[in-house]
Amino acid sequence: MPDGDSTNQDAKRQRSGRNQRRETRLGGGQGVKRPYIVRNIPTYDILSDESLSRIEATADRILAEIGIELREDAEAMRLYKEAGADVTEQSADVWRIKFEPGMLREVLKTAPAEFTQHARNPANSVRIGGKNVVFAPSYGSPFVMDLDRGRRYGTIEDFQNFVKLAQSSPWLHHSGGTVCEPTDVPVNKRHLDMVYAHIRYSDRAFLGSITAAERAADSVEMARLVFGEAFTDQNCVVMGNFNTTSPLVLDGVTTSGIRTYAAANQGSIHLPFLLGGAVAPLTIAGMVAQGLAESMASCALTQLVRPGAPAILASFFSSMSLKSGSPTFGTPEPAIGSLAMGQLARRLNLPLRCAGNFSTSKLPDGQAMQQSMMSMMSAVQGGANYVLHSAGFLDGLLSVSYEKLVMDTDMCGALHAYLDGMEVNEDTLGFDALAELGPGQHLFSTAHTLRHYETAYWDSALNDDQPWETWDEQGGLDYAVRANARWKKLLAEYQAPALDEGIDEALRDFVARRKGDMPDMWY
Repeated sequence: MPDGDSTNQDAKRQRSGRNQRRETRLGGGQGVKRPYIVRNIPTYDILSDESLSRIEATADRILAEIGIELREDAEAMRLYKEAGADVTEQSADVWRIKFEPGMLREVLKTAPAEFTQHARNPANSVRIGGKNVVFAPSYGSPFVMDLDRGRRYGTIEDFQNFVKLAQSSPWLHHSGGTVCEPTDVPVNKRHLDMVYAHIRYSDRAFLGSITAAERAADSVEMARLVFGEAFTDQNCVVMGNFNTTSPLVLDGVTTSGIRTYAAANQGSIHLPFLLGGAVAPLTIAGMVAQGLAESMASCALTQLVRPGAPAILASFFSSMSLKSGSPTFGTPEPAIGSLAMGQLARRLNLPLRCAGNFSTSKLPDGQAMQQSMMSMMSAVQGGANYVLHSAGFLDGLLSVSYEKLVMDTDMCGALHAYLDGMEVNEDTLGFDALAELGPGQHLFSTAHTLRHYETAYWDSALNDDQPWETWDEQGGLDYAVRANARWKKLLAEYQAPALDEGIDEALRDFVARRKGDMPDMWY
């Protein structure tokens, strides 16, 4: 019989093992134990080969017969022309670029099917493409909101807060980019503060600026200060998220930014923002064909600049209220479009960005989460590899919400478990759980239950699953109110990840010098 010390040591080891398994399951508080998801369930392929071929043929017709209008980038025009595109000058610095069927697919063969975006903490580097899924927060909102202060213009403090909240979540993998617009910083300088905030307050991968070629160059140069010039030249350490100007336009700001990232061997996302009935056909098949054409033309530019530079095919589909003309998000038809884009991306052998936790609700309420789930499920079912707007999206992207961000990250936690699928082996089949006590007996005390009870199920940080009486006695708090308390707690407990003092000094010096080189611009 074991002595008392041995028994205590065994008990401590068992508790330690349970705690470690629980910590692993929950993500370990700040930071992540799992830097990205490797899906263990199949994608949901909704279209036949015939239907996919018809969409691809229509995209080819768009590119060959209508073409893409390129504005104010003679270098991009030259690259397309030398690759074999038909170029017609429309007016000064405006060209119509047409591509023979199959040309862009040939160009895109040098783009990697998978690549790693390195984080300054190597444990948080992400793999993009294949079966990998990366969640990043919302992007681009001019307004922020919370239950205490309502809707208001975003500030650099809000921006920093969102970076901190994303870093604090075990269910996000990427720091994102322009989580909100810091409108209290001049337009031509705010990119410096945003990139610095991502590096200082997060140790995950991030997106740089894309609003001007020189801002893209600043983003790449700041990444070089963190990772070193030689490493950056051979590895992706920053990405840019580029929008085409739909329908069928590539403007010089976009293409010069794409060229800047590609020349530095950095990643880029190529996104048509399509509103059905406004800048795209009202029908979803036509919208998908147009989106494929625009994204392919944009992605191809990276390979003309530097073959092998990482490029992500992307789509952003939105429907429209035919009563008011307003965009609608989280609706079923664009969700179906995202599923189709997954199939098309796999046929091109390119990583995919699509969908996210989209909603037009003005509050973090039932509408917000219903629409978000419709949209987000299409991304994970369709095979999206990089999911921007995974947390915080509200008000048709005009606002990012503190409460919605933590509500969405909780959903992202559930999706980790969903994408893990089901493991089937002797232990998980649980025969011994039933055999231990036999028919009619409760399974709470069985060895199988005790072995798995802390790791078998995902645990929500926000759900209230108590009986009604207990919930009522504790104040009857609804989901949004609990989310309000949650984000405040996370910010209060936040601790910045360590950053080398020399790198931090170099970054702050770079930001100060660049700001000093130019007058403030507010529009």
